[in-house]
Amino acid sequence: MSRARSFSGLRWWATAVIVLLVITVLILPISVGSKIWLVAMLAFAAVFTVLEVGAKGRILAELMIGLLALYLALAFHRAVLLLGTGGWLPTLLGVAMLVIPAVGTWAMVREIVFGARTERLGRELAARGELPADDLPRTPSGRYVRAAADEHFDVVRREVEAFPADWGGWYRLSLAYSASGDGRRARRSMRTAIALHRGTDPETVLARSGR
Repeated sequence: MSRARSFSGLRWWATAVIVLLVITVLILPISVGSKIWLVAMLAFAAVFTVLEVGAKGRILAELMIGLLALYLALAFHRAVLLLGTGGWLPTLLGVAMLVIPAVGTWAMVREIVFGARTERLGRELAARGELPADDLPRTPSGRYVRAAADEHFDVVRREVEAFPADWGGWYRLSLAYSASGDGRRARRSMRTAIALHRGTDPETVLARSGR
């Protein structure tokens, strides 16, 4: 299974970024024509996200990070200008546009760190020859055949139940969840793998994961 699947939550994260950008564009005091142009560009980005995230996850991640970084810089600059104009409405908008970049920066850094740690684990497993091959059957659309993915998931789940403190097992479980279409549990399992790999007490980590 390829490391690109570790970005199982990328589609949702990228979609959230695009929605955030659209909302910001709509409330910005710019011309209607500019708003229409910006929203059209974001709509194109949304379509690209839906179609390409599965096959080109890393490239999309880099593009979205670049787009978000540009947005954060522009939002911060606009917020400073609004705060300097006076009046309660511009001040309120300025404060809101300061909060949004702060939250966006936190989310972006969090995703970058998560992706870097995930890739590091994948490289270690590959070096040890323990990274599973991406050989599950696929449908014509490129999705994994659900029955085969579920069967593989049961095998990996039993492995984790037998050796719950093995971070490699949790990494493979994350990939298995992703293949089965459960992105939320895939990310949670990957975070468990990362915590175990960093040397966090297994009992504490497993308690947080519900084991």
